[in-house]
Amino acid sequence: MSEKPVKIPGPDHPITITPNPGRVVVRYGGKIIADSRRALTLREAAYPAVQYIPRADIDMAQLQRSDHATYCPYKGDASYFRVPAGGAGLENAIWSYEAPYDAVAVIKDHLAFYPDRFEITEA
Repeated sequence: MSEKPVKIPGPDHPITITPNPGRVVVRYGGKIIADSRRALTLREAAYPAVQYIPRADIDMAQLQRSDHATYCPYKGDASYFRVPAGGAGLENAIWSYEAPYDAVAVIKDHLAFYPDRFEITEA
């Protein structure tokens, strides 16, 4: 079995993580799933910025862990969640790095939401 490659962010693939100074609210169908003033904004290379929200600020009762998983050589193994009330459109719509690599360790215990599947507002 081959090991997964581990890469360190750098000039060729920068990753920055900063506290979001405002409030981040995540909704689906008008229902609030997350409401945080402690979100982290992760910027990675040329990808759009992603808000990582602490689990404590998420209504985890609305989520269900899925069997889906992916791997990022910069962040580690990602676990996924679904919103059962949202049907197939919200399958694997939320992800979390539960044991992230050291370079991004601050996102541990945070979840991120696909912005094309949720209404995410920042104020």
